[in-house]
Amino acid sequence: MPQKDSPKEHGTVKQEPRSPTPADQAPDVRDQKTYFIEMTTFRRIATPIVLGIFRSLTRFVVSGAEQMPSSGPVILAANHLTNYDVFFLQAAIQRPIFYMGKEELFRNPVMDWMLRRLGGFPVYRSAGDEWALRHAERVLRAGQVLGMFPEGTRSKGKGLKPAKTGVARLALAVGCPIVPVALHGPQYLFKGISRRKLITVDFGEAVYPRPDDSALGLTDRYMFALAEMLPAELRGAYRSQPQGF
Repeated sequence: MPQKDSPKEHGTVKQEPRSPTPADQAPDVRDQKTYFIEMTTFRRIATPIVLGIFRSLTRFVVSGAEQMPSSGPVILAANHLTNYDVFFLQAAIQRPIFYMGKEELFRNPVMDWMLRRLGGFPVYRSAGDEWALRHAERVLRAGQVLGMFPEGTRSKGKGLKPAKTGVARLALAVGCPIVPVALHGPQYLFKGISRRKLITVDFGEAVYPRPDDSALGLTDRYMFALAEMLPAELRGAYRSQPQGF
């Protein structure tokens, strides 16, 4: 009975399966949509209305806003308490903020349309989302303000969680400052019977990347600066700064 020729007899070697390359992967559906990195007409109309509603529900106190650069790329790195945090950040400064939002918020077509025109863009949080980081870098290279929540999820008032390194990676890539922002009070907004809750937004001194910074080292620097502005019960993983840090 004739024998089948083996690959070796034909001078070939069986190849191991290779890892997929970017060219093998399906196009990202987000590339088919427009994500705005400038002020839109919808945003110009909607922002004062939304902020007016939130201000009517709160006693709103801002400190340190002079730490914000008046122009050029900058990352606002804030602790994350509620789904409404970005509105209080925007109410505290004049410059428009462009921000990452969990992709679940963009699944509804109406919300997707509105959020994109309000400066939002989706991020998949289950794994490193390189598309979201590339878009965030485009925002910064356009000279805009990027708002990020380094913890990657809401703490709901239970203290800071260990931060991811995306903020630091972007600051190092673009060479822009990080302004830590401490939010306190949004977690109480719809609790209790008090008519107006106290919301505080404190801006810290800008943290600039240094030539010898690693992403982890820069993350620790601005997160410990952020923790110092928060009440002790909200400092969480950053409650104890290492001696000599």
